[in-house]
Amino acid sequence: MDVASATHGSDVSERSSGAPDARSVPTLELLARSDVDALGGWYARGTVPRLADLDGSPRGRMLTLVGPLGRPPAFDPLRRFARSRVFPWAGKSFSSSSDERGRGINRVRVLGDLFAFETHVAPSAVDARPCLFLDYDLPDNPWFIRRIHDELRQISPGLFLGPAMWKTKRAPRLVLYFAIAT
Repeated sequence: MDVASATHGSDVSERSSGAPDARSVPTLELLARSDVDALGGWYARGTVPRLADLDGSPRGRMLTLVGPLGRPPAFDPLRRFARSRVFPWAGKSFSSSSDERGRGINRVRVLGDLFAFETHVAPSAVDARPCLFLDYDLPDNPWFIRRIHDELRQISPGLFLGPAMWKTKRAPRLVLYFAIAT
């Protein structure tokens, strides 16, 4: 499934009522209960974050997978695991070098910091609007990490939402949504 159909198409989980209420203030817990369409709605309304707002080591959380594994009951155990303190991915560390560029790395429990990325503002693969692009296509990363396409938008103060995609020959394909909280 490509990004556009995953965000607005029929591959939807039944975990929430669908599109978020525009008056709601998103929280990490609300995002964790949301389905793919709701997360896509939050992301569409998000804004490009100031890189300095992400500086440091904010916590991360995987929110949902796309496809059959992203639907109950298959995703329920993984969702509980993602919420636990033993989930391997702890978040990303960021260091801005200017208003539009920076670097970062993923924090993986037990293994340490892995898989560096560079950050810059670019058009989103989801909707072509500006986003913060996390570019893993760096020489030190293994080939399979270089195929990852992550983006971020700020959806409320201190809360950032991103689609994680896999680069295919045609277009990036949505794999999951994640959040970063400062």
